Order: sequence, then structure tokens, then C-alpha cells
Amino acid sequence: MALSPSLPKPFSTPTEQFRRRAILIPTKPFPILSSSSSYQWRRYRSYPKPIVASLKERLGGLKKNWSDYASLNYWVVRDYHRLVDSVNALEPQFQRLSDEQLTAKTEEFRGRLRQGETLADIQAEAFAVVREAAKRKLGMRHFDVQIIGGAVLHDGSIAEMKTGEGKTLVSTLAAYLNALTGEGVHVVTVNDYLAQRDADWMGRVHRFLGLSVGLIQGGMAAKERRSNYNCDITYTNNSELGFDYLRDNLATSSGQLVMRWPKPFHFAIVDEVDSVLIDEGRNPLLISGEASKDAARYPVAAKVADLLVRDLHYNVELKDNSVELTEEGIALAEMALETNDLWDENDPWARFVMNALKAKEFYRQDVQYIVRNGKALIINELTGRVEEKRRWSEGIHQAVEAKEGLKIQADSVVVAQITYQSLFKLYPKLAGMTGTAKTEEKEFLKMFQMPVIEVPTNLPNIRKDLPVQAFATARGKWENVWREVEYMYRQGRPVLVGTTSVENSEYLSDLLKERNIPHNVLNARPRYAAMEAEIVAQAGRKHAITISTNMAGRGTDIILGGNPKMLAKEVMEDSLLSFLSQEAPNVDIDGETISQGLSKMKIGPSSLALLAKTALMAKYVSKSEGKGWTYQDAKSLISESIQMSQLIGEQDLEKLLAEESDTYPLGPTIALAYLSVLKDCETHCFNEGSEVKRLGGLHVIGTSLHESRRIDNQLRGRAGRQGDPGSTRFMVSLQDEMFRKFNFDTEWAVKLISKITNDEDIPIEGDAIVKQLLALQINAEKYFFGIRKSLVEFDEVLEVQRKHVYNLRQLILTGDSESCSQHIFQYMQAVVDEIVLGNVDPLKHPRSWTVGKLLHEFIETAGKILAVSFAGVTEEALRESLEQRHKLSSIDINNLALPNLPMPPNVFRGIRRKSSALKRWLAICTDESIKNGRYQQITNILRKYLGDILIAAYLDVIEESGYDDAYVKEIERAVILKTLDCFWRDHLVNMNRLSSAVNVRSFGHRNPLEEYKIDGCRFFISMLSATRRLTVQSLLRYWSSPMESNELFVA
Repeated sequence: MALSPSLPKPFSTPTEQFRRRAILIPTKPFPILSSSSSYQWRRYRSYPKPIVASLKERLGGLKKNWSDYASLNYWVVRDYHRLVDSVNALEPQFQRLSDEQLTAKTEEFRGRLRQGETLADIQAEAFAVVREAAKRKLGMRHFDVQIIGGAVLHDGSIAEMKTGEGKTLVSTLAAYLNALTGEGVHVVTVNDYLAQRDADWMGRVHRFLGLSVGLIQGGMAAKERRSNYNCDITYTNNSELGFDYLRDNLATSSGQLVMRWPKPFHFAIVDEVDSVLIDEGRNPLLISGEASKDAARYPVAAKVADLLVRDLHYNVELKDNSVELTEEGIALAEMALETNDLWDENDPWARFVMNALKAKEFYRQDVQYIVRNGKALIINELTGRVEEKRRWSEGIHQAVEAKEGLKIQADSVVVAQITYQSLFKLYPKLAGMTGTAKTEEKEFLKMFQMPVIEVPTNLPNIRKDLPVQAFATARGKWENVWREVEYMYRQGRPVLVGTTSVENSEYLSDLLKERNIPHNVLNARPRYAAMEAEIVAQAGRKHAITISTNMAGRGTDIILGGNPKMLAKEVMEDSLLSFLSQEAPNVDIDGETISQGLSKMKIGPSSLALLAKTALMAKYVSKSEGKGWTYQDAKSLISESIQMSQLIGEQDLEKLLAEESDTYPLGPTIALAYLSVLKDCETHCFNEGSEVKRLGGLHVIGTSLHESRRIDNQLRGRAGRQGDPGSTRFMVSLQDEMFRKFNFDTEWAVKLISKITNDEDIPIEGDAIVKQLLALQINAEKYFFGIRKSLVEFDEVLEVQRKHVYNLRQLILTGDSESCSQHIFQYMQAVVDEIVLGNVDPLKHPRSWTVGKLLHEFIETAGKILAVSFAGVTEEALRESLEQRHKLSSIDINNLALPNLPMPPNVFRGIRRKSSALKRWLAICTDESIKNGRYQQITNILRKYLGDILIAAYLDVIEESGYDDAYVKEIERAVILKTLDCFWRDHLVNMNRLSSAVNVRSFGHRNPLEEYKIDGCRFFISMLSATRRLTVQSLLRYWSSPMESNELFVA
């Protein structure tokens, strides 16, 4: 049966209805069918069975009620009702307060916190204040369930709230409460548009209550970013936040820092937290540095890949996007490239050929990327949006560019990287909100210790989720999709069709165009993406058909009848743009015109009069005053005027117009006309919305199952918001990518359906199919969870190292000059310790030590500054001095020296330097890393003596240079940072190579993670050692001849 009994059949001819009258459905899950199995088949009839349906509904309701009471979530939510009761009890009291008194509550709360009260003590009052402020400034009152959502966020949990339940408003509660501490709150969204929308919209509540609100957007200057991060509440998107953190840890001076150091993170509320922490979890944020010179190899490898044939020269594993060359493939590739070995270290071709094959097999235009302005731009498969700043790593992006014949941007070296998991773990307190997280609760608990709390809906959800339909072929699926769309369009119901790629959305669009069904397309192409907010906002209007990739899964709500504010803006632009600008719109920038087929908007007489007046004024101002606007400038003028109308009331606008009537105030005139049009639009949308509800609400069609149930639930959640009616239907083909990716054998099913129905285009549906598809999705989720878990475990190793390096950088950048000097002294002592301990053994007599090598390494490290004073020191003299010193029992810590060797210059004068020398001696004596032995004391004396010699000589040469302290500290800071950054960059490259290499060790029955930890730790210790030694050598070399080294370090 094509459709369930709850919907009329979208087939017009009797023949079609008869053919689809009954379909045989197996009572057992169909993938386990075999020729030897016994089957029981039942006839699935098209007429309804009210008695059975009623019984099923009642039993389902009882089962649901029992499961609710038995769940932990029920009791957690019930406990939050005590807070709700407290907030409700305070509401009448705060309603009586004036605006000034309500605003003064913020300072009162801060005073109480300073006196020792906690956030828990003032939580109910703070929530009641925010509720009242939102009612006054936004005309929106927090529902009781939204108070619960705010409490969940404040407790550092994830609030799962269905689409349309007002997550944006909920965030104001926890953001306000936690901002009272003055340590800053970050509200993190998934893109710039939502960050700006929320900062402008919800920011009105916070500003009214006396808090500062910041906004971080792409392209902002450092000064502006710094100012916004210093606000009480900062709205930003996840990528900007991550890159600001990385850039701050590449800064060369404290003036370049933009975040709140030394504590940039306090509390974050992550909107669409599942998208950020799970979907984007596998993609590290990277900042790249200097390029390598391998760009010329990619086009050659792409041509070789074209010669190779799948399943003959190479094999493909769709599940993990891997390829493997066969013996024939290796031979052909080596012959084509005229090389004897693809893996030759001196002429490596293997990596380029493998990447070219991956680009050929796994990266398809209009699916994984689009080509725009000569560039291959990535399409985020989970959001459907283009990510212009992102590039695939490890040479994949260059291979894609070579495949498409584009200009190749050479490989780059990673200088800083972090994953979103590691980034958000830096917050002492983290909360999130989304409409779909419960299916991933185990992962959130394991990775972030964040429980998922399902917040009840304000009104019951009456959406109907119709059974999944499975088709043998893709052709049959798409035919049924357009038939269902056509049927709904004839009814007048709005339809949202979700597709998985640009390619599929445009294929369906072509099918609808052939049948003259007006519709809108929303995908990553610029001409569609530019109209994203407008298209989604009007997707709930009568007769509206919207074909979208996953872009429509999150963000702007689909309101039945349409969004009156967006509709009013559209009316204003249609009426005024032709008068303001003579420039034609650029489709790629301004987007395509929204398709016709929707009901005509009726504008009232007063609104028409105001629009006519505004148009005449626009025409006059444009001509008489010579103000010619570009199309974009004209749209910006209208947007700014609309924003003005939200900030200034209608009466104030009329007064302003009366005062400035002689100056032709175009902006206020547009604002007043907008308010009048908005009233007409609100009436129109309300009436149309009521009609759409009567017809059954929004109908959502999913054209493929995703690898996660969450993504499907996001699409379903677009229908039935806030208690509205709606329905959803998923149609899948056994030829869909998910089935192929997970090696799901579907050929037998296609043949079976053909035998049963004599038509591969007829859908099958039933509990057995749903169970099997659900099992497949769960297996896919487990597979990808395993990948993410492995990545997190590997990244935890790098996370500890990153914290150490970045904390050291910030200490050097933000610390005073004395702390920088102390670091230099510690480095010098550490270098001396490595030299000494590499050549002595505390268990053996000094005569067995490699004193000559020790002396050579020390003088080589010190360079010119000890060339004179240590010129006469020989291996025999040092060994003899050590033996003499060993015989002495007393130690004078203030005058520590070795007999017959140069005395350290007397530079350790003053309390600070004496204290520093004493601390070094104590650190040497308590060092547990060396062996306890008979000659441990003389070993420690040698370490201290050589350390004093080196540090004293360094201080002497600085004093002789004549430079002031500020310049000296600037040089020291620059040298430390430049050396640290250089070695850290190389360390990242080595760690990335190591993560790939350790997987091979599993063949030797060794744990790759343990191997990664051991070798990663060894790499890191070596990196720090090399950093210290090069820093010391560079500084000593610089101050011994500063004029020669000036260009090297002061660049």
C-alpha cells in the first residue's frame, strides 16, 4: 500500500488505486529470509480498522504512561517543579516593579553574591526577573516548561526541547544567572546568522537588565573582538570561538589577545549541542602555516587514477572511505609514473595516487562539495551548508581540485589544531540545548559527563509519523515522492521535502518543474542559500512546497500560515527596491525570487497609502539629492529601518516624522510603513495558519534515512511545532547510499519484490521493515560512535600536551618581566641538567664519568660568552676538581664553587636573585628523577655550579650590552615564543603521522592507543628538551653579538 489509511491516497486513476490495493508483508524481518525459511504472509488492506486501531492506541498510551513513570527523566523533571512554583510565586511581586526597579535587581544580586550567597540562593528570583523583563521587552513570557529548561542548563546538563518550544528564550535564564558572577558567559550557535539574531533579539532582555552583550562575527577586527569577549554575555558561533582560541595561542604579544585571559572560559550554553559536539566532533579546527612544494604531483596522480579500474586495479571500502591497490593496480601505476616503487621515500607517489582514488570514488560534486569561482567548497553533509573556510586535510582537498581541473592550493603545515570536544572541555561548566539528543545520551555522559534531560512540551504533540515506505529502486522512490507532493499541493497543505544532497534536491526540482508544481529549493548553491531565512520562514504557508537539504533541519521555525515579520519585510522590499536602486539583483548574492503559487497577500488601505508615500519619498530622495543606492545598500537601508521600528514604538516614530518632515526622513518613514504592513501580515498569516491547521498542517517527506536517527528526528521535528497538527513520511530506496555503505545486501529484496508485485516501484511498509531499518541505523550509530570515541581517546593525549604548551605561552605573554626571566633561568638550569645527567652516573666514581664529553657539550651550548673564562679548563682539571670537592663535607650554598675552576660572577645579589638561586638548589636536591647513589651530592653540586656559571655569564653579557630592561624582556619573550611555536608545529606533524602509523601495530597484537600514548609522550619530552636547548643557545648567541642576530629575533 502506498499510503497509510490516515491519509487519502494521492493517486487519481482507478488502475493505480487497484494496483496498490494490497501488498504482501512478511511477518518476520525481511533481511533474514532464506529459501528454506517458512513464511506467514498477511494481506495488508487499504481500508481502516477502527476497533484494532483504537485498541492499539489505548495499549500504546498505557505503555507510554507506564514508561514515563518508570523513567529517571520523569522524576528529575518533577523535582524541577519546585523551582517553577517558587518562580511563579514571585511573579506578582516583580510585576509591580517599575523598569528602573527591575533593572536595579541585577546590582542587588551581584551584591548578594559578593557577600557570600551562591547562585542557587538567588536562582528563583533571577529567573523571575528575566521572565518579567522578557515580557516587557519582547512580549514573550517564559512558560513553566521553559523555566525547567533554564534550570537544566544552569545545572550543566543538556535540555532536549522539541522544535518550536523556544530554546532561544530558555537560554536567557541560565545566561543571565551565570553572568552575574562577572566571569563571562558564551552563548554558542552554529552560524553567524543565528548568533546575530539571538544577540539582537535576546540581547534586549539582558541590556534592559543592565548586562553588556557582545557579538562575535566573521571578519571582525581584533580590537572589536576583545571588546565583545569582555562583555557579560557574548554570542558567537562554534568555529569563531575555536579559531579565536587558537589564534590567541599563536599571538606574539599580549596586545594581540582577544579572549579573557588568564581565564577565557567560564560557562557556555551550546545551541544545537548534538551538532557541535557529535556531528562536528570528527572535524578538527586547523590553522595552517607555510606551504610545501608538492602541488605539481596532484594533477599527474589524478590522471593515473582515471586509468585505474575499480575492482580490478583497486578495491573500495565505502564504510570507512578507504581504498586499497591490487597488485595489478600497483604495477600499472608504477608503469604510468615511471617509478620502481610507489612508496620510495625519495620519490613518494603512493599518497598522491591513493588521494586521487579517494577523490574519484568518495568525493562527488554537488554532494560533498560544489565548485564556485574556481574553488572546490566543502558542503557540510549534516547541515547542507557551504563551509568556505574549511579544507580537507592530508592532501584530499588538493586531490579534489586536481580532479576538477582547478588551481591547486599547495599543501600546508598545521601550526595549531583542536577538536570541538577538546575545546568545550576547557569550560568548567558546560550546558547545551537541542531538539534531538536522547539517542546519544550515553555518548554525552561518557565524553562530557552531561546528562540529557527531556523537557516536556508546553502543548501535547499531535504530529502523525506515518510508516516508512521502502522501494526496490531509486526511480520508484522519486516517482512516489513527486506524486505525494502533487497530492498535498492539490489539497493546499505545505510540504517540506528533505534530501541528502544538492544533486538530489535539484533532481526532484526538475521532476516537479515537468509537472508545473511551483516550489522553492534550498541548498548550498548561492542563489538558493542567500534566501534561506525567507524560504524557511514561508515554508508553512498554504500551497508552499519546499525542497531542502539538511539546511532546513535547524534554525528558523516553520510557522503555519507563514512568518508575518518575514512576509512584511518581503512586501516592503517588493514595493520599494525598484525606487531605491536601479541596479538589478545579483542572483548569486541576493538569491532567486521565491516561487509563486502562494496565496495573494492583501494589504489594507492605510498600509497602501503609507507604502505609496514611502515610494514617492524614496524616488524623490534618490533623484533630487543624488543618492543612488546599490541593490545591496537599498536592502540594508530597509533592514535597518525595520530594526528601528522594533526599537522605537509607533507613536515615537510618528512624533519623529512630524519633527523632521522638512528633511524627508526616509528611514523613519519606511519603519512606520513596515509597522502598518506588519499588522496586515499578522492578520493574513493567522487566518491562513488556521486554514492550514484545518487541512492537517505541514507534511514532511524524508527521501532517505540518515546514518543517525537524530538527523531524521530533526527533519520530523519541523512538523507539529507547539501543538500544531502535522505529519511526516520517510521514503527509502534499497539503492540508497546507506545500504551500500554498510554492505547491506539488497539484491535479493529487489528480486523478491519484483516477483511478488511484478513492479519494483511499489512501496512496501510494515513493522518488520521499520525494525530492520532501525537496526541498520543503530548499527551505523554504533560504528560512528566507535570512531568518535577512538578519536577522543587519541586526542586526549594531545589535549594534555596542548594545555601544557598553551598555558606556558600565556604565562610568558601575560606574565611580568620577572616571570619571563625566571623561565629563562629554569631553561638554562634544565639544559645544564640534561648535559650533566647524560654524562654522569651518581652510582659510580667521577673517574668513570664521561667528563670530556660533558665539558664539550657545555662549552658548545654556552658559545662565545664562556669561550674566554673556560678556555683553560680541561677534562683532567674538571675530574680532579670533582674528586677534591667530593672529599669535602661542608657546602656553602651562597658561594658554591669547584676547586681550581672559574668562580661564577657575583651577580646573585639582592633578595630576588638569591631567592631564585636557592629555589634552583632546592629543586636539584629534591629531584626524584635521578638515581640515589654515593655520588649524588657531587652530581648535584656540579649541576648547580654549571647552572650558576651559565646564568651569571648571561646576566653579565646583558648588563654589558647596555640595553634597558624593557628591550631585554621583549627579546627574551620573542625568542621563547618563536622557538616554542616552531617545535610545537613540528610536534603536531609528528603526532598526526604517529596516529596513522600506530594502527599498523595492531597486526602485531599491540594496542594502537597505548602505543600512541607511549610514543606521543616520548615525542613531547624530546620536543620540550629541544625547545629549551635552542632557546638558551639562541639567547646566548644573540647577546654575545646582538647586532648580527637582530634580524633573526626582532622581526
